[in-house]
Amino acid sequence: MAFFSRLDLQEGLQTLSVLQWIPVYVFLGAIPILLIPYFLLFSKFWSLAVLSLAWLAYDWNTHSQGGRRSAWVRNWTLWTYFRNYFPVKLVKTHDLSPKHNYIIANHPHGVLSFGVFINFATEATGIARIFPSITPFVGTLEGIFWIPIVREYVMSMGVCPVSRSALKYLLTQKGSGNAVVIVVGGAAEALLCQPGASTLLLKQRKGFVKLALKTGAYLVPSYSFGENEVFNQETFPEGTWLRLLQKAFQNTLKKILGLNFCTFHGRGLTHGSWGFLPFNRPITTVVGEPLPIPRIKRPDQKTVDKYHALYINALRKLFDQHKVEYGLPETQELTII
Repeated sequence: MAFFSRLDLQEGLQTLSVLQWIPVYVFLGAIPILLIPYFLLFSKFWSLAVLSLAWLAYDWNTHSQGGRRSAWVRNWTLWTYFRNYFPVKLVKTHDLSPKHNYIIANHPHGVLSFGVFINFATEATGIARIFPSITPFVGTLEGIFWIPIVREYVMSMGVCPVSRSALKYLLTQKGSGNAVVIVVGGAAEALLCQPGASTLLLKQRKGFVKLALKTGAYLVPSYSFGENEVFNQETFPEGTWLRLLQKAFQNTLKKILGLNFCTFHGRGLTHGSWGFLPFNRPITTVVGEPLPIPRIKRPDQKTVDKYHALYINALRKLFDQHKVEYGLPETQELTII
């Protein structure tokens, strides 16, 4: 009985570690968004609101210039439980020399990119040990950094805006040994994720290659096997009222928030139940061989296309070499659109 009690406790802590995203991003985000205007207009605590806004204005550029990462936050035990929930694993195929900077391009996006978060924004899988002297920065939407409290939390994990200026700063103004991690397909690729699918939005995504050429950063392909398996996505049949409603909702969110919303579900609090927790399925992020890139101040389109093609070939090679080992059939092909 003691064994099963410990087992249940571990599983419960793992579930709570995943659920913590909800209070962090909803409640911590809502507190400043709602309270600052209220304090400013209707409360005697208006000075707190003024101080918060003054600090945000004073500190505005920090998130675009490397942020304020915290080794303490990145090493929280919480992330170990989060890792074990799936579990998540990081695999190195080649060393990354601290003499260079890198753009680690990751695929696929999945619904929430759990693999990228755990492997590169925390130390749960030991990235500092696996890639010594390499400092990872995970790119995400810049809007997150406009919210007080939340911006401090995400900066502490080494998360940065995926804007051109922020990434260029990290690759040219902070010495060597930096690696910016970009999920190239973006949120639009989330609409393509399905269990068993390996479809990437990459054919016209060339901005990361152009950035590599302008900064001389080496390109590193990486693939998170299992990322598409942790949620089921619902796409209703064309011509039905549910599909029309789904499209209208997705288009509205895209216009207002710039987000691509996918209709997904996973498991509930108990195994076999329906809910919005991800399924307990392994995610393995394999980091491939760095592709040396020359530094060119103004690369022409022909050069960008050349290195984009080289990158796709390297990614296909990485995928084919590891797909069977991490759960995909030998016949599975990587589809790039």
